Amino acid sequence: MMEVTITTNKMNHLVDPNLHIWGWEVPVYLFLGGITAGILIVVSFMLLKDNEEKSHVVANRLALLAPVLLSLGMVALFIDLEHRLYVWRFYTTFRFTSPMSWGSWILLIVYPISFLLILTTFRKGFSKASLWIDACIQSKPRIWRYLRVYSWLLDFSEKHRRLIAKTAIPFGILLGIYTGILLSSFGARPFWNSPIMGPIFLVSGVSTAAALVVLFSKDREEIEFFTRVDIWLIAGEISLLILFITGMLSSSEQHLKAIQLILGGEMTTYFWIFFFGIGLLLPAFLEFMELKGRKIPGTIAASLVLFGGILLRFVIVEAGQVSTWIGY
Repeated sequence: MMEVTITTNKMNHLVDPNLHIWGWEVPVYLFLGGITAGILIVVSFMLLKDNEEKSHVVANRLALLAPVLLSLGMVALFIDLEHRLYVWRFYTTFRFTSPMSWGSWILLIVYPISFLLILTTFRKGFSKASLWIDACIQSKPRIWRYLRVYSWLLDFSEKHRRLIAKTAIPFGILLGIYTGILLSSFGARPFWNSPIMGPIFLVSGVSTAAALVVLFSKDREEIEFFTRVDIWLIAGEISLLILFITGMLSSSEQHLKAIQLILGGEMTTYFWIFFFGIGLLLPAFLEFMELKGRKIPGTIAASLVLFGGILLRFVIVEAGQVSTWIGY
């Protein structure tokens, strides 16, 4: 007779009866990281199309939000860390098989790219601030001599604008997909363990970035263009969600049990009514009616898209922690 030893953490309140290691910080980080990825992609695409005049907010101002939102997401992630003083160790090595290692280095590269993207159109998008900085440098060169690097970077960014945009797009895609792969790589959680998770988070991130444009823009042509774009992105997100659900339903017994969390289980209401209904279908309908000439404020649909984007992360993170391979 062979002796079997089982070590359990049943007395750990973070594990029993379900895993509850991740709180609100991780969904917020994934949401803000997704928006940042979407901003990089959208801004770079419009710069490559030379649509600065028609897309003033996107081409000239939206990029400023990328490092700001990403920094807020990093703060949320930092709060979640148990050993905050050791975060620097992520950058002492690179593990090819570790999604977190990939993510830490992607984030490190995204920051300088996003700053260069801001500088490509800084003189047009923030003309008053640019003129003020130039005046400071010229009036008191000894005091402001360190800002000469700024002038050099500004000229460099404007000269190599297309190259910076072409570089930002793949890193935006990597950042957007990473936010989903971070979860899908956890094989111990069947709800997360799907190859569709990365594309879902990427498309959702670009959709929320398009919603930001609609919120901040005052140009009717720009609003209409990104309203159309967002409708197609929502359609793509719905298609990916259908693939995710059908893939889970046709997979192993553990995956089948995991997907029941949103098919009659405890997360059903949050997923189908609040996220899928209010955060996807309703804004898509409102955007469609707006394009048909109905007087519907675009800010309503855009706000609902942002609401759906963050709720998607909360639902998926929570459902993944509840799901498990073995119930004991």
